[in-house]
This record gives sequence, C-alpha cells and structure tokens, in this order.
Amino acid sequence: MNWNLTESHWHPFKWNIKQRLCCLIGARMIFELIEDIAKLTLIVACLYFILGAYVRHNQPKWIDPMDKRRLTILFVLVLAASAVKVSEDVFGGESGPIDSALLIFIHRHVPNALNWLFEAVTLTGSLRFLFPLAALTTIILLYTKHRLEALIVAASAISSIIVIYVIKTIVSRDRPMLWDTELYWGSSFPSGHTLAVAAFATAVVLCVSRIRPASRNFALAIAMLWIFLVAISRLVLGVHWPTDVLVAACIGAFMPLALSVVLELRDT
Repeated sequence: MNWNLTESHWHPFKWNIKQRLCCLIGARMIFELIEDIAKLTLIVACLYFILGAYVRHNQPKWIDPMDKRRLTILFVLVLAASAVKVSEDVFGGESGPIDSALLIFIHRHVPNALNWLFEAVTLTGSLRFLFPLAALTTIILLYTKHRLEALIVAASAISSIIVIYVIKTIVSRDRPMLWDTELYWGSSFPSGHTLAVAAFATAVVLCVSRIRPASRNFALAIAMLWIFLVAISRLVLGVHWPTDVLVAACIGAFMPLALSVVLELRDT
C-alpha cells in the first residue's frame, strides 16, 4: 500500500481544518457576545432598580416623570454601561483582534474610489463644521423662544468638546497603522468626530421631539444615518479602531439624553 500522499491529497484535509477552526472561532465570538449582552442587561436592570429605589425614598415627585421617560432612562443606562464595558475591553487589550479583523474587512470590501466620499462625510464631524452649526442652531432656538432646547444644544456641543479633549489626554491609544493613511494627532480613543456628531445630532432630535413631535421619526432617521456614516468614514479612512467609534457614539448620544432627563426632573 502506498502511504506517500501528495499535496493534492492533503489539500482537502487542510481546508477542512481551516473550516473547523473558523467555526470554532466564530462560535466563541458569538458566545462571548451573548455573555457580554447578558452582563450588560443585568447591569442596566440593577442600575434602574437602584435608581427607582432612590427616587421612591428620596424624590417621590420624580416618580411620574420617570415613568413617562422610562425608555429614555433605560436607553441612557444602556449607553453608559456599553461605553464602560467596551472601554474596559480596550484598556485590557481584549479588543485588539476583533478591531483589526473588522478594520481589515472594511478596507478590503470598500473600494478606494469611494475614499473621496468618506473624506467629505468625515468633514461634517470636524470642529470647523459642527461648531458654527451648533452656534447657529442655538441662536435660532433662542430667537424663537425655545430656551431649554437652546441650552441642550449648546451644552451638548460644549461638553462634547471637553469630553473629547479630556479622554484623549488621559488615554493614549495608538491609531491604526494597518495601511497608509493620513496622519492625525492625538490618541485614537475615542473618535472625536463620531462623538461630536452623536452629541449634536441627538440634541437636535430631542429639540425636534419637543418642538415638532410629528417630525421626530424623520429627525431620528437622519441623525442615525449621519452618525453611522461619520463613524464608518473614520474606519474606511483607517484613522480609528471600531471600538473607538462605538464608544464615541455611546458617549455622544448619552450626554444630551442624560441632560434632557435631568432638566425635566429639575423642573418638576
């Protein structure tokens, strides 16, 4: 019997091993994702229970407003818990493999011919675009006697700049170097463009919801699309890791939502 197997005989066997290995890695990632979701759900439930207990014993006048804003409060807690959990993975070095894999996947499947489009999109998250837009929006809201809405927009825009500067100063994370990209200063974590857009867009949605409730869904759709495109543009251009933009989006949306809840509770 001839035991000398050629390369052609070994090839199917090697491919079978690769398939099994990919399946095992995929199954492990899915299991870890389910585990993380379960942990986040438990954390959010505990935080909401603790907050509810505090309100019932110390601020009973907040009970009705909190019941009306239950979904918003839960979403705020989800955003906060998600930002903390992903940040923990980043600081612990656990996000590296999935960050690299996602970034390489995007780079391989998005044509370089579209880079000009994503460069244009990413400019909408720059300070020189958002600051005048936020200032103009605030002035219009003040002129039309919507002072609370003006406060939400202005505070969200200013706080986003402060948060970006503080976190980037504290956290020193290298930017991706997986392919030749335009150089950017500062830490990669978090994505300043994504955070600023998420903060401003969420603030505008809150204002539209209060001033013209019928247009809320349209404003929400535009805001989500804008945030998504800016976040993706940072990945396509290779200047941020996926976890950078994920945490940035969570923090950016968290700030105006939390601020609006606090202002409403204060007025009760």
